[in-house]
Amino acid sequence: MTITDNAPTRSELTQPVVIGIDPSLTGTGIASSNGWCEVIGYKRARSKDPGITQLPQAERLTAMRNLLAQVTQTIGCPDLAVMELPAVSRSGGGAHERGWFWWELYRHLMCSYIPVALMAPNARALYATGKGTAAKGAVIDQVSRRFPAWATDGNDNAADAVILMAAGRDWLGAPITDMPKTHRAALDKATWPTLPGATR
Repeated sequence: MTITDNAPTRSELTQPVVIGIDPSLTGTGIASSNGWCEVIGYKRARSKDPGITQLPQAERLTAMRNLLAQVTQTIGCPDLAVMELPAVSRSGGGAHERGWFWWELYRHLMCSYIPVALMAPNARALYATGKGTAAKGAVIDQVSRRFPAWATDGNDNAADAVILMAAGRDWLGAPITDMPKTHRAALDKATWPTLPGATR
C-alpha cells in the first residue's frame, strides 16, 4: 500500500470507507478512501515462465484462487465497493479466466454483505475526465491532478481504482474533491446498491 507525503486530510479520512476495484488477472487496481492504492496481479517467477492463462488447468485454478484471496484480503470490509464492469468488447486471450475472476470477486463481496456498485469503463473515464472515450493516460493525469494523495506511480490500474473509489464517495455525498457537473454525470450511468437508510 502506498501513501504519499500529501496525506489525505482528516475530513477525507472520515467515514464512509469506499474501495475502488479494477479487476485484472495481471494487475488488479485497488484504492481506498483511507488514502492508499495498490496493484495486485499474478507474477511469473521468471520472465520465460508461462502467464496465468497458459498454465495447466489445475495450476491455473490454484493461481487464480490465490490471486483472489490476495485481492479480497486487501479489500477488507469497506462500507462500499465500486467495481469496474468487464469490457465485453475486449479481444484477446484469457476471457474465460477474466470472467471467472470477476464473478468470484463479485460473489465474495456479496457474500460478505459489502454493498457493491458497478461502473462501466466509459463511465469511469467520464468521471475522471469529462469524456467517456478518454485514453488511459488522460485518466492517470487527472488522478495525479485531482487526487494527488493517492500515489499511482503512473499505473493505469491504480488510477482507475482511485476514480472508482472517488465516484463512490461522491455518490455517498462525501466527495474527496469537488468535481465538474460534466464529470459527475457519470454517477447516473453507474449501478448503485440500495443502502439501509439511504435517501437515494
